[in-house]
Amino acid sequence: MADEPALPARIVLRPIANPLPLGVLGLALATTMYAALQLAWLDPEHGQVAAVAALFFTVPVQLIASVFGFLARDAVAGTGMALLAGTWATVAVITLTSPPGATNAGLGTVFVIAGVAMLVPAAPAWAGRAVPAAVLTTTAIRFAVTGGYELTGSGAWEAAAGVVGLALAALAVYAALALAFEDMKYRTVLPVGRRHAGAAAMSGSEHAQTETLTYEAGVRRQV
Repeated sequence: MADEPALPARIVLRPIANPLPLGVLGLALATTMYAALQLAWLDPEHGQVAAVAALFFTVPVQLIASVFGFLARDAVAGTGMALLAGTWATVAVITLTSPPGATNAGLGTVFVIAGVAMLVPAAPAWAGRAVPAAVLTTTAIRFAVTGGYELTGSGAWEAAAGVVGLALAALAVYAALALAFEDMKYRTVLPVGRRHAGAAAMSGSEHAQTETLTYEAGVRRQV
């Protein structure tokens, strides 16, 4: 019996909006609230407000951004947003169940580990988009410094965590604005630092965007 001809395989792509502006704005809210506590702009009793804001605003929007990041075939965005959502959920729950202003060595350890983990999506991000990469890298620094404060209870560590937290918030807002303009205008309006594959994502041909689909997760046989 002659071999039957192979049937063609079709891959269907569905356009979606860039989920990163939503995710990094959630980050901006959480890091600003906790920075205000660390810099004593808010009384320690307001820690519950920061925790509730992180738990019911930041975590859900970052989970949404993570899911759509993976659906957009962007492992960096999906992984980074998922790590952020998990970290902020942990921080919020511990804040809600701890005395106001208390430090926690266990939470400090979580922060340090989360900071190291954030470097995993940050490293490949530098190869394509500098601004999102800077957000992820600064987040790693913010988590590490906050971990130092939680582990030591040092006022210097606390102040440093607050300052880095505010810098991160400003960078996150800029990234959200730049990426939102880019998605609306279909071109770069504010610099995002795209290069190599990141630049080709905005200016490359349709063929250039899809020529590697065979090798992507969900198409290849093994993840």
